[in-house]
Amino acid sequence: MDKTKGKAHRRARRRSAIRQRVSGTTLRPRLSVYKSLNHFYAQVIDDLAGKTLAAASSKEKGAPAGGKTGNAATAASVGSRLAEKAKAAGVSAVVFDRGGFKYHGRVKAFADAARKGGLKF
Repeated sequence: MDKTKGKAHRRARRRSAIRQRVSGTTLRPRLSVYKSLNHFYAQVIDDLAGKTLAAASSKEKGAPAGGKTGNAATAASVGSRLAEKAKAAGVSAVVFDRGGFKYHGRVKAFADAARKGGLKF
């Protein structure tokens, strides 16, 4: 099996296992993350209502200008921006959905910055 195909398959299995356990409610919406090679995306989702309450990414205005966007510093800035948007939407506590990604590097930097911004998970 091709290494890339195997890696994607393992992530898909981890992601589906996480989604079976984690669901966002009105009181504690789901904080979902996705990282590509060059960017980082995050959303606060109420799964019961099927609505996105807040979203942030490294592509939007306010992201670090110039330089690389696929690093831990950028993920941390996305985390702090998302925490601000979530608080403005009235969300203070969330459940964390790491999207099948391992909890280190950019995902950990994002989570730490979101916690520092006031989100509880």
